Amino acid sequence: MMRELADNIMDIAQNSIRANASLVEIDIEVSREKDLISFKFIDNGCGMSEELVKTVAQPFTTTRTTRKVGLGLPLLSQTASMTGGEFKIESEVGKGTTVSVSFGLSHLDRPPMGDVAGALFSLVLMNPDTDFLFVYDVDGKSFTFDTREVRAVVAPIPLDNPEIAAWIKENIEQEITTLHGGMIL
Repeated sequence: MMRELADNIMDIAQNSIRANASLVEIDIEVSREKDLISFKFIDNGCGMSEELVKTVAQPFTTTRTTRKVGLGLPLLSQTASMTGGEFKIESEVGKGTTVSVSFGLSHLDRPPMGDVAGALFSLVLMNPDTDFLFVYDVDGKSFTFDTREVRAVVAPIPLDNPEIAAWIKENIEQEITTLHGGMIL
């Protein structure tokens, strides 16, 4: 079964969290004019060595000790390439990592977007002490969600408080639905 892009959002963001990032920025751009869907993940985690960056998109490379097979990034890179998109990782030890990936929007082999709002909400809910900055742009109209802003307003109540979490979920879903304007991705 083909993975949805929302699954990849979760995977890459979780990689950032495992790298001790306190802030993860996820930029999503959908452009019908460019016929592209682009994702950029920027974190302030521990970063990777130049040697690891060179191999991380190759099959079976992983830093995990719980399993020896790493296929997520290699498959993502291959899928991006197959759809006319690109995959790129930049990282510096002690500074963080940036992962950029794009897909041909109308390409037959592009995986469906899936539940992006649910993925973004789950990241916040599962990682209430990590800050997230989501920027979602569809054809030049965008919405920004920053947990640091929410945290400043609701402090000392945590983001995983049921009422706060429900508001976050509703806000993200509503904004993304509005941006898509009925467009199925």
